[in-house]
Amino acid sequence: MRTSSRHLFWVVLLFSTAVVAQSRPAVWGETATTKIRPDAEPGSPAALRLVAARNEFVSFQVGLHGGRAGLTGVRASLTALEGPSRIAGGHITLYQETFLDITQRSTPDSEPGRWPDGLVPDVDETVGEKRQAFPFDVPASEARAIWVDVLVPMDAPPGHYKGTVQVTANDGYRSKVEVHLTIVDALMPSTASLKTAFLLWPPHVCRAYTGSPECSEQTQVPLLRMFHRMALEHRISLASAFPRLPGQATWSLPDWETFAANWGAFLDGTAPLRLPGARMTSWQYLGPATLESLARFQEEARQRGWLSRAFDYVGDEPPYGISFEAVEQRATLSRQGAPEVSTLLTSTVTDLEAHNLVGLIDSLVVLVNYMDGTQPPYVGPQLERYTDFLSLPHRELWMYQSCMSHGCVANEWAPENQPGQGWPSYMIDRPATKARALEWVSFLSGATGELYYQTVGMLSTAWTNQFRFNGNGDGTLFYPGTPSSIGGTTAVPLPSIRLKLIRLGIQDYEWLKAVSDAGDPEFARRVARGLIPTAWRVPDDGAAFDEARLCLIQRYLELTGAKNVEAGLSSRCSR
Repeated sequence: MRTSSRHLFWVVLLFSTAVVAQSRPAVWGETATTKIRPDAEPGSPAALRLVAARNEFVSFQVGLHGGRAGLTGVRASLTALEGPSRIAGGHITLYQETFLDITQRSTPDSEPGRWPDGLVPDVDETVGEKRQAFPFDVPASEARAIWVDVLVPMDAPPGHYKGTVQVTANDGYRSKVEVHLTIVDALMPSTASLKTAFLLWPPHVCRAYTGSPECSEQTQVPLLRMFHRMALEHRISLASAFPRLPGQATWSLPDWETFAANWGAFLDGTAPLRLPGARMTSWQYLGPATLESLARFQEEARQRGWLSRAFDYVGDEPPYGISFEAVEQRATLSRQGAPEVSTLLTSTVTDLEAHNLVGLIDSLVVLVNYMDGTQPPYVGPQLERYTDFLSLPHRELWMYQSCMSHGCVANEWAPENQPGQGWPSYMIDRPATKARALEWVSFLSGATGELYYQTVGMLSTAWTNQFRFNGNGDGTLFYPGTPSSIGGTTAVPLPSIRLKLIRLGIQDYEWLKAVSDAGDPEFARRVARGLIPTAWRVPDDGAAFDEARLCLIQRYLELTGAKNVEAGLSSRCSR
């Protein structure tokens, strides 16, 4: 009897301790590749341990749970990371994560309700104004989160750095999350090695900031310049983000001196960015389909050193968006007027060959579902089918993801999206890993560029509704940071969590490329394939992405003989 009573005593004590713990507010550190929803349980109080190169962004989250009573007046700060040098100021940005209330799910296993995505900064990274990230409240029995970006300075000495995120709330509440950062002896390039052409339609920006889809060039220029800056600091290029006058779908012949004055710094890599020297990797011809305009565009691009990054988008997804005959006509015109400007088409090599277009297309952008697919004729890896195309001069293979990752038609979802796996996707109500995955798949598929059809499609309603093409967030990666919504006096663009995750994927691509260039491409491919066995089996586990990245970093340091090989990196990497 005594033994049973003693056992019962410990059971009751443990249960009571757990209940008390759950009733108290909690603060914890969380990695970036997890979405903290209102019903999240408190995480581990252990310190966060991060690894990064110089000039690399490292991101993490601070989770908060209100406990039984909730928290009011929450504020947070990360003053600096101290080590061989000091990382502070504009190298650290804190955001409050906001929720989008989702009523129509993107996939059958997506749960309706509130999902984190919009980021309100403490001090915005564009003009440096104080905004309304803090204070905020955490309701009883609910969770909230803070997103933290740290940009490692280019001149930061390798070594171990430490900082503390201090969290306070009303009634004297205080808590903290310790952050340990190991900076390795490597430098990430400011300009991404993976080319990108993320598109932006200026009337959507006009509507979000002025209430009308038509606004003057004087209004568009400062807004679009801020979008370019934010994009480049997320390692993507907004290839079409240049003013269109009211009612114009294309340019007239621009005043090239004015164009260079407004946009040349982003193409030249001289804009004042936190990534020094970052420049656009692509820019789109937006003029009329005439020989004269094409020829002038080519000559201006050549004289200004921008020609190698110029492209003419000669058609989108034929035969649905345009006929193959129309693609042939437009590509032929482009060849005649601007033969040195790359022609770009979203299609497959199978269709190019069937319609005799191989000689007219330079950059072929292939849907991820057709590069490593599940449906005939694109079952399994398709890279070998592109060998002959890529052997031709100036040919490139790009990739893109679309509504086919979740299902373009209502109630006709992609069956591959089972729990624990699924296609790369930029939808808000999909696991965070899905937005970080396409760059890994691009590496495995031999692609050197990524296209995205739109970034501001529902910018004007981004805070309340982004349901488009049967998915939440399809074609919208930014939020409108108007003073009425975030405070301050200057309207700015704001990032989404998905934009941050895409940047993580692009940085992952840099590590894959770095290991390959340093002499072990097979290791890079093995790590990537171990993480993502096929394009439609992207795991939900964010820790798996972090572990794979650490394996790449460790191997790169070994290959280059750099310091910090024993700096607490992954112990589960096999060679």
